Amino acid sequence: MSVGQFDLQFTFGPVNLAVQSPVRVVRDDALVARWEEGTWPDPGFFDIMNTPDRRCDIVGDRQIVLAFENGLTMYLVDDSDSYECLLITINGKLWVI
Repeated sequence: MSVGQFDLQFTFGPVNLAVQSPVRVVRDDALVARWEEGTWPDPGFFDIMNTPDRRCDIVGDRQIVLAFENGLTMYLVDDSDSYECLLITINGKLWVI
């Protein structure tokens, strides 16, 4: 995980994510960690580091949900109609969302 002034970046093997909209990490419907632009991520993000992911779901056209083996779920949400919120790079191919 890397933190920029305006984004939060994650790497899962060949997949890189740079998120510029709020990110939430949840366990059993309880908020574990939150990040939004211009802030430092909550310490709960450490709980997803080096944790294998179980599943990735695309929910509608504005949300990606990542589930981890330790019971945590991370929500990446496109919250802007005007700007791109997520850059995804897989094996060098770029998608801008």
